[in-house]
Amino acid sequence: MLTLSVATSAAASTARGRHFRFHWPLLAALALALSGCMPATTQVAGADPADPSAKVAPVGYGSTIAPYTSLRPAAPAPWRDRNEAVTPQPKQDR
Repeated sequence: MLTLSVATSAAASTARGRHFRFHWPLLAALALALSGCMPATTQVAGADPADPSAKVAPVGYGSTIAPYTSLRPAAPAPWRDRNEAVTPQPKQDR
């Protein structure tokens, strides 16, 4: 209801030529004052979070590095064989 009233007032003041931006401190103070009337927490579906006897889901642990396997120390391969495996073959057409 308050939002509709503010929007209507803003539209009317803009139509009359006055700018709405001069009223924003008043609206901010009004919103701050009315926020004190709101409850601190609202009841969400489920038990009250402040209740120590409330049932909760069990906590599970999952390692972030579980699939990791160490590859060191690894035996070095012969460098000449590895180098020759990636060397381009010479062309035989000449």
